[in-house]
Amino acid sequence: LAENYDFTSVIHLLLYGTLPTPEQHKEFLLKTHKVSEQVVNVIKAFPNSAHPMSILIACFASLAASYHEQYGNNVNSQDLNFGISAILQVPVIVAMIYRHINDQEFINADSESSYSGKFLKMMFNSSEKIHLFTKALDKIFTLHADHEQNASTASVRLSGSAGSNLFASLAAGVTALWGPAHGGANEAVINMLKELEQSGNVDQFVIKAKDDKDPFKLMGFGHRVHKNYDPRARILKDTCHEILGKSAQNNKLLEIAVKLEEIALKDEYF
Repeated sequence: LAENYDFTSVIHLLLYGTLPTPEQHKEFLLKTHKVSEQVVNVIKAFPNSAHPMSILIACFASLAASYHEQYGNNVNSQDLNFGISAILQVPVIVAMIYRHINDQEFINADSESSYSGKFLKMMFNSSEKIHLFTKALDKIFTLHADHEQNASTASVRLSGSAGSNLFASLAAGVTALWGPAHGGANEAVINMLKELEQSGNVDQFVIKAKDDKDPFKLMGFGHRVHKNYDPRARILKDTCHEILGKSAQNNKLLEIAVKLEEIALKDEYF
């Protein structure tokens, strides 16, 4: 799926159990869902310094309040259209949050683009980034679409089993995802790579990570399920090299990440 289909096709597969026909694929891409002014106001109420995950939780809480009367607290009454609404609104909300914390104006989605392309357009408004990263983002979304019962998935399902509406359950999931032992680890990896870029000494960081007396840890290495090599990483590694080859700009963080992986894979400690 990750190699041969875009994320729109994967969404259709997860919702309906089949890959879409060309007509169904086009029909889904044309679907739009305007984010309410209430949610926009919630985003704008936060300072630019706020953590984006805290804003996203607040947005889901706002949506839960908006849909409360329509769907009540009975999860069985939430039909497929409710789920589609969430799928369509989330990238718009996330892009709005990103633009807000960077003090930039919101950008409308392009109805002709793919699901990932629309998201990138709303985030960066850059044709180069859309062209370069759409395929990679499709793969990332696909590889994360169904990956066992992790903490955020369990939180959403646990809340839903108590009868909470979908957006309230998603707020619980995002709260779990924020944790540094889960989705927050991605943020920690970026921060670590920036620190490595400043120091310029990858080998020294590896030595620190191997020192049991040093609290420093190499973020991005180790997984509760994949004890050796995460199979998702094999697919994304090729994509990273492809991006490096096509990008007109030097991506130092990506280059450091590749070097760090090469060192760690050769070391029995990891």
